[in-house]
Amino acid sequence: MRLDRLLAQEMISRKAMKQALLKKEILVDDCPANSLAQNVDTGLQKLVFQGRQIQGYEHTYLMLHKPGGVVTASQDKDLPTVMDLLPPDIQSDQLYAVGRLDRDTTGLLLLTDNGPLGFQLLHPQYHVDKSYQVVVNGLLTPDHIQSFKEGIVFLDGTTCKPAKLDILSAGPTESHASITISEGKFHQVKKMFLSVGVKVVSLKRVQFGDFTLDSELAEGQYRFLNQEELEMIKKYLEKSG
Repeated sequence: MRLDRLLAQEMISRKAMKQALLKKEILVDDCPANSLAQNVDTGLQKLVFQGRQIQGYEHTYLMLHKPGGVVTASQDKDLPTVMDLLPPDIQSDQLYAVGRLDRDTTGLLLLTDNGPLGFQLLHPQYHVDKSYQVVVNGLLTPDHIQSFKEGIVFLDGTTCKPAKLDILSAGPTESHASITISEGKFHQVKKMFLSVGVKVVSLKRVQFGDFTLDSELAEGQYRFLNQEELEMIKKYLEKSG
């Protein structure tokens, strides 16, 4: 939650916030806040305003192994959504998925009610890498590795940032690979492979930034982030503002 919004819930005026910020009287984990737009979570961080600790609001952070056939949306009139996979006591109007996965794409999805965090994780300036396991319907060669490294160009002239392609196995009718990208254009991975003459038949996201899909999490299952992963969240919070 933005720092100014959280303090406003404590009935602190905007003027008082600005004065306290200038005087370094707003501390987040014992360090002066750098902006009223800073993203904070009092469940993970200690927030002190002019000597008084603010408890505020604790956010929710979940990891979900998205199955195929489910859309990344809060609700859909025709199709099951990722939110339908959660029990009613966890579902919330404030909870949303960080980034989208296509209906037929599986793998790692982060869910949170911390809006600013989601924006930060998806913003190009933070260069959050995303890695996928891919199966395509043709032969992948070292030339493809070089093409991805140089930046794939779509037919409409759109240029992708350089991507890292690793070929795990290659055959005339099927190849397995992993790909890491730092952006998230619409259907980007599928379009990148189509641009080099092969079609994606299976796509699974296994990593998003510092977060790796839990190998013990079956498709359709979720869990709360563990302590180590929450520390990663704190690092992103510290970069905000």
